[in-house]
Amino acid sequence: MNSTVAFVTLGCKTNQFESAAMSEQLQLAGYNQVDFEDGAELVVVNTCTVTAATDAQSRNLIRRARRLNPAARVVVTGCYAQIDPERLRQLPGVSLVLGNQEKAHLLEYLTTTPDSGQVAVSDIRNERTIEPLSLQTFDQRSRAFVQIQNGCNAFCSYCIIPYARGRSRSVPLAEVVNQVVQLSANGYPEIVLTGIHIGCYGQDLEAKTDLLGLLRAIEASEFSGRLRLGSIEPTELPIELYRYIADSPWICPHFHIPLQAGDDQVLMRMNRHYTAEYFLELIEDVQRLLPDSAIGLDVITGFPGETSEEFANTYRLLEQLPFSHLHVFPFSKRAGTPAAQMSGQIPAPVAKQRAAQLRQLGEEKYVAYCRRFIGRELELVIEGGEVDGVRRGLAENYLPVRVVAGKECQGTLQKALIKDFRDDTLFGELL
Repeated sequence: MNSTVAFVTLGCKTNQFESAAMSEQLQLAGYNQVDFEDGAELVVVNTCTVTAATDAQSRNLIRRARRLNPAARVVVTGCYAQIDPERLRQLPGVSLVLGNQEKAHLLEYLTTTPDSGQVAVSDIRNERTIEPLSLQTFDQRSRAFVQIQNGCNAFCSYCIIPYARGRSRSVPLAEVVNQVVQLSANGYPEIVLTGIHIGCYGQDLEAKTDLLGLLRAIEASEFSGRLRLGSIEPTELPIELYRYIADSPWICPHFHIPLQAGDDQVLMRMNRHYTAEYFLELIEDVQRLLPDSAIGLDVITGFPGETSEEFANTYRLLEQLPFSHLHVFPFSKRAGTPAAQMSGQIPAPVAKQRAAQLRQLGEEKYVAYCRRFIGRELELVIEGGEVDGVRRGLAENYLPVRVVAGKECQGTLQKALIKDFRDDTLFGELL
């Protein structure tokens, strides 16, 4: 087989991982992967449905695929396909709509399903186990991702993901460890553990375990690279876990912890089960144990009913928090979630103006954090994208650093001395 295939992926790292796994599956079957813009014969659109805007973006990509190649066979999968398959099926050119659970069998569906707008989307809410996708390589990347679980049990009032991904389901511990070891042996210097709700890892397995148990199993294995954790909820980051990370130089000192709001009343309306004070004490304790750690936060502005004082409480909390990275999202109504029906919907311009204020604060914190490392050494995974001999390296604390490095350095760990920070960029020199 020499048919061409292109993948276009929206959304989270879990989607990115699943696209890479599907891509490898097709390439092993003889497909030739090309860029989306090349007008492939088969186009797989792996969608996101976090907001109405991402739904619209997915539909636009489907239409664009047909413009690039009117004869293209378009397969749509991902969270939007899971939530609203019929709308996607009706778009011109869509030959197959697959749910999230069906991704693992993409090749089988391609060979057995007529090219006539078929839908294969099961009720993912009834799933109790996960059929993990596996990878031998991670195409065109210097770091590899390993999916350790899928689904979410939280049901935050603004989020559609539990409906699109189902309940939390963990990949068996031995399978995760084997995947981590194998990818490391295949030359990937950094492995990222990813999922929708990784703090729930292991609680649904017959032999119950948790994220700390998984990390200990990886440490006891033949793994020899460095490891990074994906996003983890504040209520699922016990002191035993971050103490273990503090004592484990092979685990990146990098935490991505969703805050969402710094006001207790807003947190209650969001169905987030902690207080601003709890969050502050947690982050300060993490920072005491790992003073140089990167701490990334997510915040939503303009949540229904958010008053000026409630927003001010979020701003004041962020001023106190020792974070390094801030991701800010103006609230966007998502049909099918409780928040979409709440009273007190905030006008979009107000939500965007508040987001701009927080982004400015986040930029100031990021600059201050970066400048702390001038004159110090960081360990980098050297990535691609060379321009005039300069490549991007990603430090253990999630800081991008520009260094002069040859092609032979790509995909390796290198020590660098940080020399300068300018134009929002760190520059270093390989040692």
